[in-house]
Amino acid sequence: MHRKRPTIADLRARKGQGQLTMLRIFTIEEAEAAEQAGIDIVSLPPELLTHPRYRDVAPGLFSMTGMTHLEYGSREEYRRFAGQMLQAGGDAIYCSGGLETVRFLAEDHIPVVGHVGLVPSRATWTGGFRAVGKTAESALALYEECKAYEAAGAFAVEIEVVPVEVASAISKRLSLLLWSMGAGPGCDAQYLFAEDILGTNRGHMPRHAKVYRNFAAEFDRLQRERVSAFSEFIADVRVGNYPEERHLVRMPESELSAFTELMDKAI
Repeated sequence: MHRKRPTIADLRARKGQGQLTMLRIFTIEEAEAAEQAGIDIVSLPPELLTHPRYRDVAPGLFSMTGMTHLEYGSREEYRRFAGQMLQAGGDAIYCSGGLETVRFLAEDHIPVVGHVGLVPSRATWTGGFRAVGKTAESALALYEECKAYEAAGAFAVEIEVVPVEVASAISKRLSLLLWSMGAGPGCDAQYLFAEDILGTNRGHMPRHAKVYRNFAAEFDRLQRERVSAFSEFIADVRVGNYPEERHLVRMPESELSAFTELMDKAI
């Protein structure tokens, strides 16, 4: 039996009543696993949201997709994209653009999620890939930015790599939903990348990430098995061990004789 997919009204009604779980996923297998495990919210690329099987395997996942402000052109183009994603089964649109873009989308009743703190696509403005809001002044600026997102019509923001005290204080003062990636348990959802949880990330491991499985080791083992299997196939072909009799199709003797006679006449 499919579970009911939460609406924005459902998510807002849960504010202050415990944390939701959120994943960044990239494959249809991860989507299916998230659904079966009971994850609440996912962020996913447009090509996965529009996969023909996505809503079959993930009917209950509140699903956010989008592009960064570096990837889209005009606001009208982004609104058209947002409409296509919602029609494809999306529930919300991620937007790292300016507040006027957020307002432009929200005025058309498009559910918009902003991004504060460490925002990778504009990290140069906050000093690179580092925590944001560690001083009273910068923390206040984060609070003001969240208020501005709320006033512009966003219903949620991803808050990334922010001191736990700051994120918790902001969450308590606003109706805006805060989805925490490395910002502590005082927010409305805890957000991690599936590749970190599964141990497939071979690059930098963020401080806030937690590894629950070691898929990378299993993938390495499977790759070694692939190489071994291909090598054994090569060896079998070279010494005549493949194909074996059981791999062949034989012609009846009478038909073989007739075939031989026909070939001889053809010559």
